[in-house]
Amino acid sequence: MMRALLIGVLVWLTCGPVWAADCENRRYLGTSYTVCTVDLTRETLKLFLRDDNGKIYGSFNAINQALGATGKTLGFAMNAGMYHEDRAPVGLFLEDGKQEMGLVTSAGPGNFGLLPNGVLCLRKGRADVIETLRFEREKPRCTGATQSGPMLVIDGELHPRFLVDSTSRYVRNGVGTTADGRKAYFVISNAFVTFHEFGSFFRDALKLPQALYFDGNISRLYAPDLGRHDPGRRLGPIIGTVARKAP
Repeated sequence: MMRALLIGVLVWLTCGPVWAADCENRRYLGTSYTVCTVDLTRETLKLFLRDDNGKIYGSFNAINQALGATGKTLGFAMNAGMYHEDRAPVGLFLEDGKQEMGLVTSAGPGNFGLLPNGVLCLRKGRADVIETLRFEREKPRCTGATQSGPMLVIDGELHPRFLVDSTSRYVRNGVGTTADGRKAYFVISNAFVTFHEFGSFFRDALKLPQALYFDGNISRLYAPDLGRHDPGRRLGPIIGTVARKAP
């Protein structure tokens, strides 16, 4: 019996868990949020936009089909930044080191242009949310990057233009990172929330120094360990963890 148990443990260690990200539902000030925590020292986090033929994936299913051909699967995924009608990224986007769109530093219409906005930068063993002008100055070498906006939390403070009494409410999603870059927290609200409420969850509930808004209204999550695969329109940039498929 002990031998069988040891074999089972070895198989699990060799194959790894089917779902790499740790997703859970949390309540804060009466609102439910789903949080997927990614440990960058143990898990592979990747941005997706185009397949090998240059076609935009547009859906979690399309990415899973491509990964399946190599014996892999999505552990979790969500939309990862704003995009145009043709689903091309609005701001900076790097996928596996290849740049799709350049950095946008000017103010503009819509939430993306509500400065300061920021960039999620992926590097080996870490992920960092970096305010755009700081990103431009420091020029970090990212293997993957997606620009979006507005910033939700900047050095531990909420975006200065968030209003406590705002009437703008949507299902929203975004990402926050720890100061050492080892963990990234991907969050989607399970109810309509304001920017102030959403940013406060990252700052006060998750205690994160930096957080970035991805989008609202079209926000979607793929979290198979929670039995969740949100339906909706076709997407542009997508981010997720990559895990081995179950044997």
